[in-house]
Amino acid sequence: MAGKLTTGNITGIEKLHIVGGAEDRTAITNGNAAKNKPLVVCFGELLIDFVPTVGGVSLAEAPAFKKAPGGAPANVAVGVSRLGGSSAFVGKVGDDEFGYMLADILKQNNVDNSGMRFDRTARTALAFVTLKADGEREFMFFRHPSADMRLHESELNTNLIKQANIFHYGSISLIEEPCKSAHLAAINIAKKSGSMLSYDPNLRLPLWPSPEAARKGIMSIWDQSDIIKVSEDEITFLTGGDDPYDDNVVMKKLFHPNLKLLVVTEGSEGCRYYTKAFKGRVPGIKVKPVDTTGAGDAFVSGLLNSLASDSKLFQDEKRLRDALLFANVCGALTVTERGAMPSLPTKTAVLDALNKHSASKK
Repeated sequence: MAGKLTTGNITGIEKLHIVGGAEDRTAITNGNAAKNKPLVVCFGELLIDFVPTVGGVSLAEAPAFKKAPGGAPANVAVGVSRLGGSSAFVGKVGDDEFGYMLADILKQNNVDNSGMRFDRTARTALAFVTLKADGEREFMFFRHPSADMRLHESELNTNLIKQANIFHYGSISLIEEPCKSAHLAAINIAKKSGSMLSYDPNLRLPLWPSPEAARKGIMSIWDQSDIIKVSEDEITFLTGGDDPYDDNVVMKKLFHPNLKLLVVTEGSEGCRYYTKAFKGRVPGIKVKPVDTTGAGDAFVSGLLNSLASDSKLFQDEKRLRDALLFANVCGALTVTERGAMPSLPTKTAVLDALNKHSASKK
């Protein structure tokens, strides 16, 4: 029945009250953000990924699919928590079984989900994703519209955002209104509260009206961010085809005066870093990849977890390089298992891998 709310078998939703009329609900859920730890607040999409039960096939060839929680900002929030940090998520899902399942998954992973909202007129977003035999990922999205696109500025948990030491976001929430205005308002609240702003564009071209709209939208908030993580492919796209390995291209076209750190991820090869004072490269560690989904999000969570507890990293190249190696290992460990959230590593697993890596170099 339309509008009927059922919460049987759903743990993690302790209390619901109606806001903004009949079509929206807000969850008063776990406030797990530890008071004594720096808080990383992630804003954006939380959705269900459907992944084929076998690898190396197209979506059409897949015999069956397995559901998994997804959405880059939500992955980062879980990643930070898994590493022992304090994190929260702000975004909207449908007032449906998948939406409440996702809220519960965040709670189970000790992510503060009090910034989540539930929409009764749009469903939780779905994405079908596969890794084809040639190694390329294929996406098919169901967002026409999905609940994450319908987050209004009036629904923002402003008190939660104001607590953020780091406020992290992507670009998918900039594609459609009203979420775009909510996103811009959230950035403004975080900036005024003294939060460090972290941006991973996470380019998904099929979701944008056109490549030009994607380029313009992604760059529209570029100059506001303190930390930006970008991939080689995204550099090529954003610069109109320039060489992503050319430091001059990166510094002239992508580095801006307010930027504290720009990181370029290179997959298994590691990453490059650029600050006002220095630049360099940190190699990755070698692993046997099973599924690359979520590797970039794991990298970001590793970096932000380090930055949350040491905001002066930008000023000390050795400490920054150590943090980036830690982040590289987070990404590497994630690709050794299937699925993004389930494979995000613990701090113990990362430190063990780092010790093995150090021992192998001696």
